[in-house]
Amino acid sequence: MTSAESRAALVRLLALDVDGVMTDGLIYYGSSGDELKAFNIKDGLGIKLLQNAGVKVAIITGRKSAIVARRARELGIEAVIQGREDKREALLELCQHNDLEIGECAYMGDDLTDLSAISAAGLGMTVADASPAVRDAAQWLSRHNGGCGAVREACEFILSARGALSALESGFA
Repeated sequence: MTSAESRAALVRLLALDVDGVMTDGLIYYGSSGDELKAFNIKDGLGIKLLQNAGVKVAIITGRKSAIVARRARELGIEAVIQGREDKREALLELCQHNDLEIGECAYMGDDLTDLSAISAAGLGMTVADASPAVRDAAQWLSRHNGGCGAVREACEFILSARGALSALESGFA
């Protein structure tokens, strides 16, 4: 078992950044000024599988968006922290609120604003198109870019390390 796998086996909470992780990092504005974001449906199923295995999922993002709140509701993500630049502090607050040690938390981000949370988490995770400093700090790197299945890949990695992926997948057969 690799170091990342042994860390993943302990994960009880996965915290996710949004822009560049749950999305491709692009922000679209409609002609009426509405903000649009695209979320990958495969990532959503990965999140649901993780939740079904008893792992909590949270969102920590520096921006504020009604779209993020809506997507979180659709996925049953109760812990949504928006408008927070200090993501390490937000992650520590989540740990305290959920009675978890930082080593039981994974954090997935893609850019410099995520670096402190990635470094603090028990398992720092990032996407294939993350900034170089973030890739260097993370213990786990997806094959997919943000918004293109990277979250699903991360969820399956955690589930596999916990020995739960095969059982969850067989439930669909």
